[in-house]
Parts: sequence; structure tokens; C-alpha cells
Amino acid sequence: MPTVVLMDSSLSMTRPVSQEGSEEFQRKNLAVHGLTMLFEHMATNYKLEFTSLVAFSSLWELMVPFTRDYNTLQEALSNLEDYDKTCLESALHGVSNIVQQEWGSTCPCQVVLVTDGALGIGRGSLRHSLHTLKQRVEDKKFPLPFPFPAKMFIMCIANVEELQSTDAMDNLEQLIGLNGGEGQIFTMEGPLCLKSVQSMFGKLIDQAYTPFYAVLHCGNLASDVQVFPRPEPVLVDEEVDPIPKAVQTEVDEVGAGTTEDAEEEPSANQMAGKSPNFCVLLHGSLKVEGMVALVQLGPEWYGMLYSQADSKKKSNLMMSLFEPGPEPLPWLGKISQLGPISDAAENPYGEDDSKSPFPLQPKNKRSYAQNVTVWIKANGLQTDVQKILRNARKLPEKTQTFYKELNRLRKAALAFGFWELLKGVAELLERECTLLPDSAHPDAAFQLSHAAQQLKLASTGDSQYSAFNHNITPLHTDFSGGGAGDRM
Repeated sequence: MPTVVLMDSSLSMTRPVSQEGSEEFQRKNLAVHGLTMLFEHMATNYKLEFTSLVAFSSLWELMVPFTRDYNTLQEALSNLEDYDKTCLESALHGVSNIVQQEWGSTCPCQVVLVTDGALGIGRGSLRHSLHTLKQRVEDKKFPLPFPFPAKMFIMCIANVEELQSTDAMDNLEQLIGLNGGEGQIFTMEGPLCLKSVQSMFGKLIDQAYTPFYAVLHCGNLASDVQVFPRPEPVLVDEEVDPIPKAVQTEVDEVGAGTTEDAEEEPSANQMAGKSPNFCVLLHGSLKVEGMVALVQLGPEWYGMLYSQADSKKKSNLMMSLFEPGPEPLPWLGKISQLGPISDAAENPYGEDDSKSPFPLQPKNKRSYAQNVTVWIKANGLQTDVQKILRNARKLPEKTQTFYKELNRLRKAALAFGFWELLKGVAELLERECTLLPDSAHPDAAFQLSHAAQQLKLASTGDSQYSAFNHNITPLHTDFSGGGAGDRM
């Protein structure tokens, strides 16, 4: 999970803070001290993660593109210059562009905004941006929420009292709200000093950058590993009282796959890096064979391990988590029922590997395999209504086609709860009935009136007339020749 550090380099960050001793500190110095602490922690515990540094005032500048070299980040931080007023909106647009260019719109990202809470004055200020949210055209939308999954952590070089004396805290909370509530605001407790800023960034590290150590098991083999980024608890929407599911500390092996459990501290073997390591063996095997390994994370929660290269020379052992549940992949069936071929009565792949038990065929026919009506755009609905009207003008010759199209539209409208459509089409059919020429077949008027009446009854929602599987049938008449009665 890459990180973008967004550093406020406006003039307000140069305001002095009172310190014991002769050395004078600015808020900027406190911010640099806190970020140095974060970078040192990530250099030790998050070596595989990419971090970028962006400075902003009225304009924004990419100081360091995404890198794993934390020395470069700290050097750029120490050489940061002071600029003019704060304009956070343009900086957030810059973050959005940088992340999308490097990682696309699907990769989760963490944004660490470091500011003093002075959010600008007049046009371009955060206050102005938030007040004009609903007055914007499509191409000038506010950059939040980001077009990619993101958490925003706002590090304020100010205490709560200072932020609440203005509307800064309310504006920052609204900023988190615009990001879907994903993120948190951190403030300094007590006087503005090195100790307070260390405490604040320590809370950020505990919240978002705590290493996740785990043990990878496969039969009698095991290996200590560290997972980047830390797995987040998952809420299952289908549950009545959802409880966050997290990777557990005691799990079992899944067939020939692997399992994973959490451990508080890394072992001495991993730290040494010289002992035989099952993780290295597994990674190499999956890479050479082009295979994946199933991993169990908890009760009825699975994932897979596989090798992915980020360059010609480097590759990583990746873990993707499935949705919690016994059947995360419908075509694979229940993962708990997977087992070795030797346990089967006969080889499910055949003697010459000419067949496969997968994918499993679903018991119920899927909706996308059926002829269903879907109205994504207005012209699709307009086309279906016009088709009914064209057939209505050719009654009684097109009686069967007319009712076929009418019933197709009726079912779709009932499925969507689109009662107004049924009433509207009924009124159109009544209008067509009044516009019939004198030379029209008498059966046409009867069929149009009958169809309109049935649609009106269905639009009331009465279960007697709005049953989904009910079809409107042609009205039996006494007319012969080309009438509907002869064809039925």
C-alpha cells in the first residue's frame, strides 16, 4: 500500500513555537521531526513499501516520486523551502494524478497530510472550496473522494483548542467525510514541542504502520513472514450483526495449500536470514511452476499465495484475500471439500488428463444467461415502447407479436417496480385506440382497450393483476377472418 506524504510548505508553517532553551523552532521544524520519525520507522519495518513526498502552498510540487529509498525522502524533507499561501484543493488534485499515473485506480493508498491547520484565505482556501462544492460543473469537481481506495491521515501541528477557535477542525472533519470517512485527524496534546509531535506521529504509526508478523504453515514446514500492508478486518454485509473478521492467531492447514496466523514478534531465525526458509522455497516453487497456493486465514476465510514480478530481476510473494465464506469462488465449490486426487474413487481428470471437474456448474441458471430486459439508457426504454406502438398500429395481423412485446415490457417494469411506466404505456395505447382510422379492423380497438386496461390493473400493485409470471393474453372476440379469434 503506497503512501503519499503531503507537506504544507506555506508561510504559516514558519510561525515560531515557544521552546525551552535558546534554540528557536518553527512549526515546520516540528513537522519535519515527525516525518523523519515516520520515515525511519518505515525504513526499518516497511522496506517494501513505496512512499512519495509532495510539497504544496498555492501550487504543489512532486519533491520525490514513489521510492523505497528513505534517505532520499529525508534529504528532500530537510531541503524544503517556504512558499506562499495554502491551497489544499490543488494539492489533492496533484495527489490524485500522481497515484493514478503510478498505480492506477484500483491500488489502495494512504495519504498523510501534514499541516498547521491554517487552511488559507479567500479563493483557493479549503473553506472556500467546501462552500462551493454544490456549485461546480463536471470538469471542476472537488478531488475527494479519490478515484482510488484511500485513507487520509491529517497530522495537525496544532492542538485541539487552536483548531476549534476557528472553523479549521470542522473543515478538516468535512474533508475526512468527503473521503468516505476513511481516515483520521491527529492533533498535538499539550504545548507544541518535540515530545508532543513524537507522541502524535507515534499514534499514526500504531494506527497505520504497525508491522504484521505471521507464521506460514504447510504440514510440518513453517516460516516466519511479514505481511505488507497489514491485513484489515473485514465486515460481512450479509450478517445481521456484522462482526469484523480478522486474521486469527491459530489456524489449520488447507490441503496442499498454506495457512497463516499472527504472532507478536518476529523470530530470531527470520532476523538472522541465514537459516533454511520455507517461505523462500514456496516462493521459488510457485514462481517456476506458475501456480498458486491456497491459504486459510480464519474460519471460512481463504486467500491465495502467488509470485508476482515488479521488475525483471525482483519478484514478491503476494497474498490475495477472498471474500469471507465457504465458497469464495463459485466455480471451485466449497474449499473445505478439496482434497488430493488419491482420495477420489476415480481420477477426476481422467487417465490422460482429458477432462476436469472444474468449473462446477451452478445449480441455478444465472440471470446473465437468460433473455432479460435491461434499460441502462433512456433510448433503450424508448425503443421497446416504440416497438409496442408499431405492432399496435398493425393489429390484428401483429397480435401475437404485440402481446409478446407487451408482456416483456410488463415483466421488466414489475421487476424494477416501475409502476409509472405501466400506466404511461396504458395511456399511449388508449390514445392509439382513439386515433384508429375508420378503415381499421374492429378487433384492433378491442385489443388495444383490453391491453391498456390490463396494464392499468398491474400498475396498481394488486397481487391479483401484478403477478410477475402472469401474461396478458389476447382478448377473444367474435370477429373472423384476420381477427385474433381465428388465430387462437
